[in-house]
Amino acid sequence: MNSLWQRLTLSDLSPDRWVDASYVHRWVGSLQSWRQQSWLMQWGDEIGAILTSLVFVISPFIPSTPGLSTETIALLLVGVAAFWILLTLADNRGGGITPIHITLLVFWGISAVSTGLSPAKDAALRGLNLVSLYLVFFVMLARLYRSPRIRNWLIGIYLHMALIVSVYGVHQSIYGAKQLATWVDAESTLAKTTRVYSYLNNPNLLAGYLLPAIVFSVAACFIWRGWLPKTLAIVMVVVNTYCLQVTYSRGAWVGAFLGILVAAGLIYYWLRPRLPRFWRSWALPIALGGIIAIVGISLLLVPSLRDRVLSIFSGSKDSSNNVRLEVWKAVGKMIHDRPLFGFGPGDRVFKKIYPIYQTSPRFSALSAYSIFLETIVEIGYVGVAALLWSIVVTFNCGLQGLAKLRQARDMQAVWLIAAIVSMVALLGQGTTDTEWYRPQIQTLWWSIVGIIASFYPGVEQIDRGMSPTADTLSRYATDA
Repeated sequence: MNSLWQRLTLSDLSPDRWVDASYVHRWVGSLQSWRQQSWLMQWGDEIGAILTSLVFVISPFIPSTPGLSTETIALLLVGVAAFWILLTLADNRGGGITPIHITLLVFWGISAVSTGLSPAKDAALRGLNLVSLYLVFFVMLARLYRSPRIRNWLIGIYLHMALIVSVYGVHQSIYGAKQLATWVDAESTLAKTTRVYSYLNNPNLLAGYLLPAIVFSVAACFIWRGWLPKTLAIVMVVVNTYCLQVTYSRGAWVGAFLGILVAAGLIYYWLRPRLPRFWRSWALPIALGGIIAIVGISLLLVPSLRDRVLSIFSGSKDSSNNVRLEVWKAVGKMIHDRPLFGFGPGDRVFKKIYPIYQTSPRFSALSAYSIFLETIVEIGYVGVAALLWSIVVTFNCGLQGLAKLRQARDMQAVWLIAAIVSMVALLGQGTTDTEWYRPQIQTLWWSIVGIIASFYPGVEQIDRGMSPTADTLSRYATDA
């Protein structure tokens, strides 16, 4: 059984053996001599970090129109991809390939096959191009995050942007905000409730953006040194958490609850070797019981929270639930017609095909309201199997990395725990939402996966110093 799990998760994979036999990989380092003579390329990783940081700085503030926001992020990703190619050709160090990379290569291959079989090839090709850019973005981040300084720097930039977004959300909660759509059932007790959306113009999208921010700001309380950075981290936790609550996003709340449960388990695993015998046996049950008790008390004492959570179980009586149920009926028909490789990757394909299957003009949709159903529609059961495989392998790589860090008592493990928890939280929200496919969340998702890949036991950690500007930002997050 253990051998089967190792094969499934590629735990016994030897990337170096594959690298030695790969024709494509022979090009890596072909420009190494040029890099050694170039002063600018001596700071290649730092330049890459600046380019990727632009994605985190700009993404929450671009117009929320799906097509426009996607195209803007795509332009940034093209720049990142071009520099990654240059950096890889001029690379002066090897390694960095993990089982996660292999599974995502398979996922890309299935997406390419789906594109070739798509009845809407032009739209599917655009979708494949975007998938390719996201995967290159992951590869770049998995490389950059091998440096603890760059890792702290990029996470710090994201947290500062999230704080700005949350502060505006809090402002909307206090002073009110125009509701840009019917986000609450008009017949419910929350009909007049303001759901904040900040700069992202959608409360569910805002909630998905804030889920990792809350987790990483909690982690920052332990990683950042000095009373000022720690105080800032605590402020981030409070503001981000309050802003998430006033989005009234049920999917995000479910994701947050699942993330808290996983966090309790991972923290217990990290602390267990140093716990007294009693707490080794009872710490986890007590923590889980306390979490459930706090959630139960909150539901009893906060009517708006209770009503919103109970609406999850009201079936078609809730208008939001009813829309999802009707969309899922149409999606089921789409899957039935093309089960293996779907209609092709990308939301443009879905928008083009869905009207043929929708049950009523009242139930129009831009997505399948579930990342797993959306994946099946786009690239079929073969594609969703590859996606689930990559998620399992990523989670397993995270646990392997955590085991290594626990043995070394390396506090950078807190970032890894935060990444795993964020991954679970986003998947929890994505079960009944497709905000995961929006560029603001997709870039965060691949950043999270990149963090996990960077901690894989077979990957060498790199920290050879940074340029003055980058070093200043990094020190603010670690050594203030």
